Amino acid sequence: MNKIEHIGIAVKDIDEANKIYKSLLGYEHYKTEIVENEGVKTSFFSCGESKIELLEATRADSPIAKFIEKRGEGIHHMAFSVTDIKAEVKRLKKEGFVVLNEEPKKGADSKLVVFLHPKSANGVLIELCQDINIGTNSL
Repeated sequence: MNKIEHIGIAVKDIDEANKIYKSLLGYEHYKTEIVENEGVKTSFFSCGESKIELLEATRADSPIAKFIEKRGEGIHHMAFSVTDIKAEVKRLKKEGFVVLNEEPKKGADSKLVVFLHPKSANGVLIELCQDINIGTNSL
């Protein structure tokens, strides 16, 4: 694990959340992106060496829509930057972590991503992120 890559926050209205975080941080988000396969619209703010990712559902059956329905808005996941996502998945499985998707998939912000089940990490959904143009870039 290299660093905390970002903290994901589930929101009902990304435009309103962008206004709140602009006021909080004092600057605009640098990127918005729709990730069709996850049914989510994302918005990113830089925050030092890490980022804040706002997540709004684009369809009712998306993981974010289900999360908000069950728990309301709030912290959805914590993401860690890794250099070799496949090696990290292998290592974490040996440590007893439950991996939700063993094959890395394309996520937002030019990343390959793998998620670890919250029951493996004290109730926190963990995301592993690797830049697509580093190492494993086959999707």
